[in-house]
Parts: sequence; C-alpha cells; structure tokens
Amino acid sequence: MKPALLLLAGLAGIGSAQAQEPAPSDGPALQDFNRRIGAYINLHKKALADTHRLKPTKSQDKIEEHEHEFARNLRAARHGVAQGNIFTPAIAAEFRRCLGATMSGNQAPQVRESLKRAEPVRLKLRVNSSYPQNVPLQSSPPSLLSGLPKLPPELEYRVAGGDLVLRDIEANLIVDVLPNAIH
Repeated sequence: MKPALLLLAGLAGIGSAQAQEPAPSDGPALQDFNRRIGAYINLHKKALADTHRLKPTKSQDKIEEHEHEFARNLRAARHGVAQGNIFTPAIAAEFRRCLGATMSGNQAPQVRESLKRAEPVRLKLRVNSSYPQNVPLQSSPPSLLSGLPKLPPELEYRVAGGDLVLRDIEANLIVDVLPNAIH
C-alpha cells in the first residue's frame, strides 16, 4: 500500500475512534462561541501590541513583569466583563452536553480517575483575574476535552474542581469560567 493510502487509512481509523466521542453541534451556539473567541483573540493581539516587547531572557522577573503588563492591558481592554461573556447560557448548555456525554460514556471511569489523581484544584476563579501563581494548574484529561471545540494557541481549557476554565496562556488570565461543568 502506498504511504499516502496508509496515512489516509490511519486517519480514517482515528476519525472513527473520535466519532465515538460526542462532538459539539455545528449549530448557533458553536458559531457564537467561535465568534466570541475570535473577538477575544483580536483583543489579545491588540493588548499584546500595546505591551512592551519581551526580549529573549532567562530572567523569571522580566518574564513575570511582561506577563503582568500584558494582563493589565487585557483587563483594561475587557473592563466590565463578567462571567458568561464567552460561556453564554446557550454555549454553556452545549458544553455541558458534550462534557456530560463524555462523563457518562465509555471513557468516564478513566476520566474520573485521571481527575482524582491530578491534584483537584478547588478555587473560586473570577473572570479577568490571574490564575494564582502558587496553585498548580490541574491537568485536564485529553479525552474529557476532546469533544469540545478546538481553541487557538493563545487559549486553553483547564479544570478547577468541577468548573471549566478558559485561560489565556501568555497573560495567565481567566477569560471565562463555566461553573459546575463536570459532574
């Protein structure tokens, strides 16, 4: 078999394995989510352009100073933003549907065990605040997040207790929180 056909056959196998996981619908909630994420990324890029450029350095102090300045610029650009700015009620319902299907599906026991082992973080996180520096970021099982929409590289999903957190990686900023997302 030609290498290209082998690759396609392998990808077809991956696709069928992923098809078992619930995918977000392609409906209005997901379209709204993608639009909101796009608007956030535009703010992210503008705030980053307004932040002093960080020259390559090994200085943790300079890296933290850059992160804090960037986060301040983002907070200023997002002044008055509250929980639910990304996870609107319709988007939250779609995410809870996807997460609920994963938590009641074939991989649920492994996901639950992984969450137990990952130092569960119990924090009350607020939108536009920084993720606490002294608290480890709980690892999130890939199988739990596989049914959620892909994010641009500037953002990541995190789990804190039963909440789903949308975090700006470079600014260490909480973009939004979906409370009680994981049961």
